[in-house]
Amino acid sequence: MGTVTSAQQKLGNRLANVMIVVALIVFLAPIYWIGSTAFKPRNLATTVPPTILFTPEVSPFVKLFTKRVQLKPNEKVDYDNAPWWEKIVIDGGERISRSGKGEVQLSGYPSRFLNSLIVAITSTFLAVAMGTITAYGFSRFKVAGEEDWLFFILSTRMLPPVVVAIPMFLMYRAVGLNDTHIGLIILYTAFNVSFAVWLMKGFIDEIPREYEEAALVDGYTRMEAFWKIVLPEAATGIAATAVFCFITAWNEYAFALIMTNRKAQTAPPFIPSQVGSGLPDWTVIASGTALFLLPVAIFTFLLRNHLLRGMSFGAIRK
Repeated sequence: MGTVTSAQQKLGNRLANVMIVVALIVFLAPIYWIGSTAFKPRNLATTVPPTILFTPEVSPFVKLFTKRVQLKPNEKVDYDNAPWWEKIVIDGGERISRSGKGEVQLSGYPSRFLNSLIVAITSTFLAVAMGTITAYGFSRFKVAGEEDWLFFILSTRMLPPVVVAIPMFLMYRAVGLNDTHIGLIILYTAFNVSFAVWLMKGFIDEIPREYEEAALVDGYTRMEAFWKIVLPEAATGIAATAVFCFITAWNEYAFALIMTNRKAQTAPPFIPSQVGSGLPDWTVIASGTALFLLPVAIFTFLLRNHLLRGMSFGAIRK
């Protein structure tokens, strides 16, 4: 009977391994396809059947960061009076030189990528900072109506962003915050702070109060105890919370699409917009997508050791 059970276990383990490999292939196939297309010549991007073996080239990345204007030696373009579809064909969305010479201009992607970095990093820092302080207050002090307040904070995440996007756009337009970095930062911070509060409260609840009480007996103030005792102990939770908040802010699409137009537009709404601007160059779109994956992948990889505890917080209580 033992031999039969052992054989069944081996078979089950093998089936589980096969399922894991299949799932891994399914999940990684789109990433491989994006990465490989980013290095393909343009004529091989949409071949049927797909081209697997090819000579890699970096021209899609060059075209991603530059836009080469091809004009005749003495040709001039009346940019201001040209219809919008001709402007797209002429310069890909960026104003060109009126000299009539073919010149290399910056494309729109670098500025959008920089906007994503500014908005995601700043909003993540603010959300984690405010969430940690708020969670410490709920964890260590008696707050009247604590459960109601926590539920109210959580309720801000119950509606999809698209539901409140139009009212937020009207309010932002009234106060002049649409298409600004500070407007997106405020919006993303408010959207992520509720998640940060709930996640950080679970971590701070696991830190024994005796640590702070001993520090207070030694003459520390409450703020010094929080800064020197609680924060180091909650470093794992802070890192895990930062990862989730950064991923949410980095990938957000609806608010960035509706609240921004050009100055503060981030990469998520800019990349798909290139599909509709004339004949799409799928190699350039793939290279932009591949570069967009790197920051969040690097950030998550650096803090990977904290993610498991971040996803299972509260499972073990003091």
